[in-house]
Amino acid sequence: MKKIFKFLALALFGLLIYFVYINYPLDLLSGFSAKSVASGHFIDNRSQEMIENGDNDFSPIKLASNKIDENGKFVTANVFGLKQRKAIYREGLGATLINDDFDVSKPYEVPKRTIISTNLPFPYGNNEPKDTVFANVDYVKLNAAVANAFDIIGEKKKRTRAVLVIYKDKIIAEKYDTGFNKNSKILGWSMTKSVTATIFGILQKQGKIDISKSAPIVEWATDSRATITISDLLHMNSGLEWKEDYSKISDVTKMLFYDADMSKSQINKPLVGMTNATWYYSSGTTNLLSGILRQQFKTHQEYLDFWYSDLIDKIGMNSMLIETDMAGNYVGSSYGWATARDWSKLGLLYLHKGNWNGEQLFNESWAKYVSTPTNGSNGKYGAHFWLNAGGKFPNVPRNMFYCSGYQGQMVAIFPSHDLVIVRMGLKEDPGFDFNGLLSGIVGSVKDK
Repeated sequence: MKKIFKFLALALFGLLIYFVYINYPLDLLSGFSAKSVASGHFIDNRSQEMIENGDNDFSPIKLASNKIDENGKFVTANVFGLKQRKAIYREGLGATLINDDFDVSKPYEVPKRTIISTNLPFPYGNNEPKDTVFANVDYVKLNAAVANAFDIIGEKKKRTRAVLVIYKDKIIAEKYDTGFNKNSKILGWSMTKSVTATIFGILQKQGKIDISKSAPIVEWATDSRATITISDLLHMNSGLEWKEDYSKISDVTKMLFYDADMSKSQINKPLVGMTNATWYYSSGTTNLLSGILRQQFKTHQEYLDFWYSDLIDKIGMNSMLIETDMAGNYVGSSYGWATARDWSKLGLLYLHKGNWNGEQLFNESWAKYVSTPTNGSNGKYGAHFWLNAGGKFPNVPRNMFYCSGYQGQMVAIFPSHDLVIVRMGLKEDPGFDFNGLLSGIVGSVKDK
């Protein structure tokens, strides 16, 4: 009888491995896990246990076994002892999932950071925000809406890590889950796309790029793709083939966990739709745009520096780190880390139409550009920003536009209410009630 049970157990184990492998190759699982642990541990100082029980506690990623090397600053992961992958951490560049061909001894450049220290309170300085009470804010309703976004201790249903509410540049509500606080750096996933787009807006104001011109891709110069403009790419309606599916092996998972140069992942894709008429969400497009940004600078160092000098550090997002791929490109589609407070500053920059404490970083028209529905999106997408113009959130103002990331990261901008709301977590719509959270907060701010 014991032999039969042992045989059945082995058979079931074999079936499990087969099922996992046909949907997710084991080296993809170990790659995700190694990268996640390396980033969470070395960027935000989270313990391995915290990462495995939080960021990596979903199937089939939780099948991976991880090992942190503190001295070497790298993480290895495998699944059932098979298909080991390695992610290395480099100060200034974050964690990078590498392959066997990557030369870890090769010198590399890092962005030069300029941290400007001022005596101003948040958001324009380094001091704590001033306590401000607004007569038109129902704080009981506000705090109830925020509190309702978090789990009861011991549950994992809503999985919110942070909620921050800013009204008229003042923090009126701020709450964190156990283990997180105002200094915790949290991965924004695809909210990083909005950072990437903002770099184009800044370059355009500086007269260094024209987004209406054809994308400078040599491989497209002599075929039908030559008409694709940078603006088409920003709107994600280029018509290029791409499969964005995280539930199985697809273009996006192959790019993030296999490709050495993610800026090239979509370059060789054919047209499958009409340019400026076929909208399709694509992380490959954003990393292609990151590659185009790299072309705008004479040196790699200038490319690395510009994101920080002219945007990130310029508006005091000093906790932010954009991670790079093996080729040194910023993974502008997915790998931006920052505190909830610093993520909110990106929202405030757009709320104020590019003006940061008196300095105009991008033209006012750029805020309108990114928040205007793109052709084919049915009112849900602009230019690397998501929109509520189509009424995705029925009880939320239609003019709200927002940065959005995997597992429910959000920076929501409400021009009609002078309001920015940040939510960071591990569950997205419809599993998490964003309509309830956002409408509850907006409803607590009464019109004067």
